Amino acid sequence: MQFYDAATGKIDFAAWKAHDASHAATFAPMIDAFYSDAQVGISFLTPQLMRIETEVYSRKYPNFELTGLIEVNEDGDMWDVGTVFYSRDMVGRAEFLSGKGFDMPYAGQINEQNTRGFHLAGIGYEWTVQEMQRAAKLGRSLSSEKANDATMVAKVFKRSVAMTGRTPGASASEKGWTGLINDPNVPAANVAADGTGSSTTWATKTPDQISRDIWAAVNAVESQTAETHTATTVGLPTAKLRYIEQTRMTDGSGRIIDFIRGDNAAGGRTINFVNIRELAGAGASGTDRMMAWDNDRTVAQFHLPGDHTFLQPRQASDMTYSVGGIMNVGGTELRLPKALTYRDGI
Repeated sequence: MQFYDAATGKIDFAAWKAHDASHAATFAPMIDAFYSDAQVGISFLTPQLMRIETEVYSRKYPNFELTGLIEVNEDGDMWDVGTVFYSRDMVGRAEFLSGKGFDMPYAGQINEQNTRGFHLAGIGYEWTVQEMQRAAKLGRSLSSEKANDATMVAKVFKRSVAMTGRTPGASASEKGWTGLINDPNVPAANVAADGTGSSTTWATKTPDQISRDIWAAVNAVESQTAETHTATTVGLPTAKLRYIEQTRMTDGSGRIIDFIRGDNAAGGRTINFVNIRELAGAGASGTDRMMAWDNDRTVAQFHLPGDHTFLQPRQASDMTYSVGGIMNVGGTELRLPKALTYRDGI
């Protein structure tokens, strides 16, 4: 049976699932063997799991839902223990000389070696003998829902580690990591406190003041890096991004976001606005945070040398078969923290 259409480059999962059901039906006479022979269970599981895993991975979102936020570095493999990288800065300056002088200035370099450790993480799923027997007895293929759930949990894990350095729901990082939105080396400040009652929040400010706050963050990246980097991306909590998408400027000429994009495009640059839900409450004293940064792999990377992969099924207990899922994660690395800036209190 042909599952792959070379003309469209697509897998016919319906045909594959039908094939699985046909395969499952052949195990109907061997129902009782599930009790006594683990190999029967493995023989039943293996071809179906191939289809399930291929189906699940074919539906995986690109870049683990980090697209447009941070570069995912997949260099390495599942068993790498870490990476070493080097950063450098130039030193020296030109000066006036005497034609007979012996004080020629020379340029030099400051070099630093940095390491980044990788750590194994995992999430899998399992099947009970009862579930497998029922599928075999009814001639049905196993559902991909459990594999989908494990894959989604892995994506949530990667997203949380990339953004905050913490596992989902944790108050502190198990590995001592920080993420894209909370690195202490990134320059941070509150937005201007000139809203109603000297408030910093955008709910108390005019559209012109909000526009000013955004420009202050964008321009800070340029000034912090001596104009070697410019902000290409502005990240906002989802509610704040929706606000500037829907609120017009003071003169009613257009929405706040359109004003900033149009003003910026006139200068030959483009700013991409993205919603980052983790920025809500990420600022000082639990306030909402805005960030602006040069979204380039030389500035920030999320290390993922081994993406989430399912292992071979095994009999975990008398009545259970398990499918482990592992990944090798290195967390977020900000190589040039001054190419980012945080603005709190919005």
